[in-house]
Amino acid sequence: MLNSMTGYGRARETLNGRDITVEIRSVNNRYLDCSVKMPRAYIFAEDAVKGRVQKAISRGKVDVFISIDASAADTAVVSVNEPLARGYYMALTELKETFSLQGDITAAALAKFPDVLSITKADEDLETVSADICRVSDEALRAYNAMRGAEGAKLAEDIASRAAAIEAVVEKVELRSPQTLAAYRERLENKMREVLQSTAIDESRILTEAAIYADKIAVDEETVRLHSHLAQLRQMLHSNEPVGRKLDFLIQEINRECNTIASKCNDLTIAQDVVQMKAEVEKIREQVQNIE
Repeated sequence: MLNSMTGYGRARETLNGRDITVEIRSVNNRYLDCSVKMPRAYIFAEDAVKGRVQKAISRGKVDVFISIDASAADTAVVSVNEPLARGYYMALTELKETFSLQGDITAAALAKFPDVLSITKADEDLETVSADICRVSDEALRAYNAMRGAEGAKLAEDIASRAAAIEAVVEKVELRSPQTLAAYRERLENKMREVLQSTAIDESRILTEAAIYADKIAVDEETVRLHSHLAQLRQMLHSNEPVGRKLDFLIQEINRECNTIASKCNDLTIAQDVVQMKAEVEKIREQVQNIE
């Protein structure tokens, strides 16, 4: 099954208090070019996400957008500076005794003094966070590949129909080629009769000239190769491997055979047939540029 190089996939999931959204989109490119855009605080997971993309995609310009809302995952740790609190307590006790003050020294009173209590954010488990981001990325990749697969199936169907049209024209060329030789022989014989008039025509000379011309305009090798190339193309359309580059090369070979047939044949009908084939080849070439 073919995959298109253009696609879009999105996934969103809340894991360990983090709302993670991953979007993946791609356009055509000769090679794989992956760009990941994510909050700087989570840049440690970038290589892991790229690794997931490289396993799933062989070529294309791929942009991955990751947004993370971690407000629900933020946990605060309150610490007590015991030496400082003890110092404040001893100082308050001394003041109380020195000036015979009333009242108790409470924890609430101590907590109001600077730096007695400090609040810090709990350390994140980087491996867990990275695994969560990768999990949502995998979901986005599944949606992305589903879209690419659907588009690839349409491309394969269109290419197959155009390949069938080319093969039908190749068969017409194969039927027409012997007629071209017969027409040439008839023209040659008429021309010789016109020139030589009453003189007897040398049949061996006509046969020799016809044989030379037949060898010059023979397109059997080209049509056989075209049938072979088209059979290969149909096989590739059902491949589960990325075949975009192979298809691109194969289309060049098909186009080359068409050009050879055009250069060999001076027949108007075959020339028109070749134009029709080349038009279909060009349409296939355009479609192949979208295939992974």
